[in-house]
Amino acid sequence: MQVKEILRVKGNRLVSIEPSGRAADAVATMAKDNLGSLVVMEQGRMVGMLTFHELLQAVVKRSGSLGEVRVADIMVRDPVTATPEMEVNDLRRTMLESGARYLPVMQDGKLLGVISFRDVAKAVLEEQDFENKMLKGYIKNWPA
Repeated sequence: MQVKEILRVKGNRLVSIEPSGRAADAVATMAKDNLGSLVVMEQGRMVGMLTFHELLQAVVKRSGSLGEVRVADIMVRDPVTATPEMEVNDLRRTMLESGARYLPVMQDGKLLGVISFRDVAKAVLEEQDFENKMLKGYIKNWPA
């Protein structure tokens, strides 16, 4: 299975914020839309990623308040990315080695979507369930 297949099922809805945006506004957007990450966009191109991890670190560093902290101050610049043709096992390995829970999917400099670790787990589970059903059907109908 390739990343593009996960994106096709998941959809490519992207929620973004500008680097000049307030981190507190990012939290509100993420909470409202039940998201774990936002793509940071400037003039139509991705310049970073902001996840709940960076937001929590910022809150702890500032004694529980984000105040007027800007997204640019805490975002991950040049995040690890995936390609649509990447195989799921390579994607999982990349996510585990980098510690990234969210990977932007890029093709020819264009952002296609974001894949989360949950998206990967769901896709793998569904693929295994399908294979399991096919194998059971094959065994059940095996000539005696």
